[in-house]
Amino acid sequence: MEELRIEANGNLGPIDSSRIPRYAGAATYARLPRLDQVSKADVTVVGVPFDSGVSYRPGARFGANHVREASRLLRPYNPAWDVSPFENIQVADAGDMAVNPFNINEAIETIQQNALDLTANGSKLVTLGGDHTIALPLLRAAAERAGEPVAMLHFDAHLDTWDTYFGAEYTHGTPFRRAVEEGILDTEAISHVGTRGPLYGKKDLDDDHRFGFGIVTSADVYYQGVLETVAKIRDRIGNRPLYISVDIDVLDPAHAPGTGTPEAGGISSRELLEIIRGFRGMNLVGADIVEVAPAYDHAEITGVAGSHVAYELVTLMADNAVEGDRHGAPNGYAQQALGARLEELAKADRP
Repeated sequence: MEELRIEANGNLGPIDSSRIPRYAGAATYARLPRLDQVSKADVTVVGVPFDSGVSYRPGARFGANHVREASRLLRPYNPAWDVSPFENIQVADAGDMAVNPFNINEAIETIQQNALDLTANGSKLVTLGGDHTIALPLLRAAAERAGEPVAMLHFDAHLDTWDTYFGAEYTHGTPFRRAVEEGILDTEAISHVGTRGPLYGKKDLDDDHRFGFGIVTSADVYYQGVLETVAKIRDRIGNRPLYISVDIDVLDPAHAPGTGTPEAGGISSRELLEIIRGFRGMNLVGADIVEVAPAYDHAEITGVAGSHVAYELVTLMADNAVEGDRHGAPNGYAQQALGARLEELAKADRP
């Protein structure tokens, strides 16, 4: 079948859904070209079908392709940003990494090396998981490429800074403790967003604070709102090289039932998307979306959410790549309100 694609500014874009039905053809992310169809990608989308690090319900190994299928509905212009991301930069889908499902240590090494290979020419990665174990090797690669420890925003219902499970150091509940221990995170600029639910004990929070993490709970987002949440995060991160890790269970199960460890009381998909949109201009160097488990995802709710989260992250990378007056006027009420709030904070006396 002939691929009738949208092309602009020398970039090969998605298949034209006005000429080929969305349900037809191969399911690359957002119907974008494969990596082998372009000479170079500014942003590479890659899947990591690995979930051997989970502590409860498995199935996230099928998450990447589930998100890809849901992404057939995406369109090339993002009105919230007034940006056409696939025109501004070349985005391509590299397919899936082949990782050992029976050996976590070997899988981590493979993911790290593949991430380094995919970014050797300057491309940035948006990774579709997989369980949250994969964040550690991805952070290792991001820090190596940045040449310094990276700032991190971790969207999740859980802390993921526990020490071990059943004596195992590398699981989906431990990646950020290991990352701090390895010195690959800038501990003055790391934060959880959307955490909630019971813990094993108060020591979990004490350890987390000792590692340097700030915490914005889902209740904080509810009471303070998106604008204040974004303002506080931007103040903490600044312009440091930033990695964003999104566990889809940061969303309430009403918005993301298809995940392995759901927790009641989460943020909405609207809140998550608006928070990410508030990061316009921040120095995003890499990102992942993990823990999408399609076996529990009735009506593709979680897959749709994951596909849109990835779209906003790609748009952020594309927006940052535009030269000159790249942001233009704020588009829509939310962006205008955020701009006004940030101006207020900039003028205020800060402690």
